[in-house]
Amino acid sequence: MIRRRARRGIALAAALTTVTLLAAGCAGPAASDEVPVDRTLNVWAGSQTPIAANFNPYAPTVLQGALGPVYETLFFYNKVGTDDPVPMLGDSFAWNEDGTVLTIKIREGVQWNDGEDFTVDDVVFSLTSEVAKSPQLVSAKATDDTTVEVTYDSPQFTNEVGILGSTWMLPKHIWDGKSVEEATTWANEAPVGTGPYTVESVSDASYTLVANENYWQEGKPAVKKVRYLGIDANASAEDLLKSGDLDWTGMFVPDPEAIAASGGPAGYVNTPQDPTVLYTCANAELGCKGPQTDVAVRQAINLAIDRGTINEKAFVGLAAPMSPTFALLGRDDKWIAPDVEKESPQTGDPEAAAAILEKAGYTKGADGVYAKDGVKVELTLTSVEGWTDYNDAAKLIEEQVAAAGIKVTASTATWQEFSDSRQSGDFQLIMGGVVGTSVADPFQIYRDWFSGDYTQPVGTALEPGEWNFTRYSNPKVDAAVEDAAAASDDATKMAAYTTIQHEITRDLPYIPMEINATQTFYNDTDYTGWPTEEDLYAFPPSWGSVSAGYILANLKPVE
Repeated sequence: MIRRRARRGIALAAALTTVTLLAAGCAGPAASDEVPVDRTLNVWAGSQTPIAANFNPYAPTVLQGALGPVYETLFFYNKVGTDDPVPMLGDSFAWNEDGTVLTIKIREGVQWNDGEDFTVDDVVFSLTSEVAKSPQLVSAKATDDTTVEVTYDSPQFTNEVGILGSTWMLPKHIWDGKSVEEATTWANEAPVGTGPYTVESVSDASYTLVANENYWQEGKPAVKKVRYLGIDANASAEDLLKSGDLDWTGMFVPDPEAIAASGGPAGYVNTPQDPTVLYTCANAELGCKGPQTDVAVRQAINLAIDRGTINEKAFVGLAAPMSPTFALLGRDDKWIAPDVEKESPQTGDPEAAAAILEKAGYTKGADGVYAKDGVKVELTLTSVEGWTDYNDAAKLIEEQVAAAGIKVTASTATWQEFSDSRQSGDFQLIMGGVVGTSVADPFQIYRDWFSGDYTQPVGTALEPGEWNFTRYSNPKVDAAVEDAAAASDDATKMAAYTTIQHEITRDLPYIPMEINATQTFYNDTDYTGWPTEEDLYAFPPSWGSVSAGYILANLKPVE
């Protein structure tokens, strides 16, 4: 403990020569065995420099500190557990018999951080605003000072977590009257939320949150100041972890044991939940361009990839096999149709990949690359620069698919470039992640990432809440998603999932890779209350939407 503190100044001096990270107020703790109560918790949640102040939960470039630490949902759903949802701004809820009417009781005595009361009018506004409302919503109305009745045009049992656990509660007195464009582009630099923290300051290098002294959970948060850092590469973050200058982060580290051995935080947990995939801009009818719009090319790439080698070399064996159905293996097995492949192939088969291309009318040229109608199967695969595991995986894919006559060029882009391209559809292949579901059910992925209702034509940025970056649109999938949303029994839902799985395992708009190793490192010497392997009360990484605020509210400094 003392040795790690003694090294803080030296480590920071070295780090600051390459990335401007810890701005004013970054002196280490006093040279004693006690940690001051006002010790700042240093966090990396993926932000890169320069940081731009944006705390708008509807914006694609929103800073992670907004999502849970500042804004909250009605209930908290633990995606790594099976417990009942935890009341947050909501106190209780109940469905009617057919799942078309949801009655919500709100928590009394809550205030926004500007001193205004949180009321049923805020809940109605948050559920009915043009930006956030569900397409199935008929109405939402307050029936008394603590009750909201929400009506839908079809049963919404399956949508419960999206309504109660993913819809941000926003203050009507701040947001009302804004057009959709204003609501999605406003930077919201001084956010008014109900969460445990408020924004104190923002610089190019970091942003700082301070405790909301009027937070509705009495005595929380005990950690009074949290600094979110901007770091431009995993390697830089790893250096700061090893020196003890990061207290909490969720990131890929090839040798996690080396963190504590070097003097960094000893707390560590790996919770594989989220799929890593190749996004393909798949739909030519919506403006996608390139060989990847041909399903045969996507199928060939899928077969040519050697996932076992990628896991071994890029993810150092920490990733887990993925199902092409996007159900989480082990947790969601009951939702996998019996007549589809349960697991993506772990070894590459370039011969089978080439056979698919030839059957589709492609011929191999003298340069070894397949072509059709004079167009070669040449593609660009982009990953975020500094994300070393994804960068390494992309280079391996480039090498592996070459054996099948497919030319892929791995390239990197800044986070902003990456975000802009997938929002607009201006890409061919992207190495990226899919947000895993909050409950043991793949429905959210099917609706948000595969439904044609959740996408836009290329050149039009996706709207808030739309995650179908591939521009995939399949009427059978769309109809089955609606059937699943309305299902009140497992048999009906399973029939819908079977249809979806047959379609997406053939069409492969997202080419499955691995279930990503979700590593979390945390300082359990200076702070208590973290999710651990023994008590995974919340999804542990620092970038977890909703869960990050829930965790921060439960932390306590060791005094």
